[in-house]
Amino acid sequence: MMARIPLGCEAVAGSLTPSKKRDYRVTNRLQEGKRPIYAVVFNFIDSRYFNAFATAGGNRVTVYQCLEGGVIAVLQSYIDEDKDESFYTVSWACNIDGTPFLVAGGLNGIIRVIDTGNEKIYKSLVGHGDSINEIRTQPLKPSLVVSASKDESVRLWNIHTGICILIFAGAGGHRNEVLSVDFHPSDIYRIASCGMDNTVKIWSMKEFWTYVEKSFTWTDLPSKFPTKYVQFPVFIASVHTNYVDCNRWIGDFMLSKSVDNELVLWEPKMKEQSPGEGTVDILQKYPVPECDIWFIKFSCDFHYKAAAVGNREGKIYVWEIQSNPPVLIARLTHAQSKSSIRLTAMSCDGSTILSCCEDGTIWRWDVVASS
Repeated sequence: MMARIPLGCEAVAGSLTPSKKRDYRVTNRLQEGKRPIYAVVFNFIDSRYFNAFATAGGNRVTVYQCLEGGVIAVLQSYIDEDKDESFYTVSWACNIDGTPFLVAGGLNGIIRVIDTGNEKIYKSLVGHGDSINEIRTQPLKPSLVVSASKDESVRLWNIHTGICILIFAGAGGHRNEVLSVDFHPSDIYRIASCGMDNTVKIWSMKEFWTYVEKSFTWTDLPSKFPTKYVQFPVFIASVHTNYVDCNRWIGDFMLSKSVDNELVLWEPKMKEQSPGEGTVDILQKYPVPECDIWFIKFSCDFHYKAAAVGNREGKIYVWEIQSNPPVLIARLTHAQSKSSIRLTAMSCDGSTILSCCEDGTIWRWDVVASS
C-alpha cells in the first residue's frame, strides 16, 4: 500500500550559503497582542486586493494592507464571541458573486466564514469533531474550501451554501491529526493532505464531482445534503519519518516538511491500475536549520518560484524551488526576531515577506532594490 523510495534516486540537497540573489530588510514590525499568531496570508484570490493580508491568532482575525515604504494599515478586525477560541488558520475565498470572504478555524472546530464587505459572519460551518489545523481555498473555484482537522478527517465545503460536500476519512484515511491540506493548482479534482501519521495522502474527487456541482444549487437545509465519505486515497506516500505539518503542490510535484530541518520536493508516481500504490521520486531537499518543532509552515509566491519558511529562532529561509541544485535566495535575520515563526506569507511577486510569531508579532521584510 505504501509508496517506497527507489534506490539510486538520492535527492540533491541545497547549500546553506545564501546566493545574495535578493536582499531583504525589515521595514515594519507589529505587536498584535500577547497571544501567538499562527497564520498570515496574502490574498491571491482577487487581484484587486493583492496587497491585502490577514492574520489569525487568539480569537481574532485581522485584515491589513501592505502599503509603500513599509507601511501596514489595519483595515478590519473580527473578534470571535468565544474569548477562548484560538484561530490556527485563515484562508481568503470569495462568494459566487465575487465578494471577498475570509474563512477561519481553530481550537473550537467551527469554521467561520467572514464577509469582509460588512465584517459580519456570513456562515458558521459545523461538522468537525475537533480543532481545525488548516483551511485552503480552491483557486479555480474560490467558494470551495477544504479543512484539515485533529479529528483525523479532511472536509470539503461550499461556503456559499454552507454545505459539507465530502469527508475524506475512513478505512484509507489518516490515523492521527491532519495538519495540512492543499488543492492541486490545475487538476480541480485532486487534493493532498498530511499529518501526525507521518504520511502524505493524495485524494481524487473525480467520481464525486456531481456532489460538488449539486452543492451550488442545493436549496434544502445544508444538513439534509447527501454528504459523501471518500474512504480511500489514490496515493499514500511515506516520505517523512515524523509528523508532516505542511504540504503544497508545486505543479504535479509535492513540497512537504516534517520536523527534521528540511523541506523535501518529490514526485508521486502513481500506478494507474492499482490505486494507493506507486513510488516516490525524491527530487530535492532544502535545509532549514532549527526547524525541528511541529506547526511551522512554509509559503510560496503566486508563481511558486520560491518558498519562505521560518524556524524556532525567528529566522527565515527563502529557497528558490525550481533551480537544480536548490538555491538559497536569502536568509533573513534580525536581532529582535527571536520567537518561533509559525507561518510566512510571500507577496504575489515575492518582493514582500511577512512572518507571524509565537510572541504575537508580525514582521514585514521588503526586497532591497539593487543599486
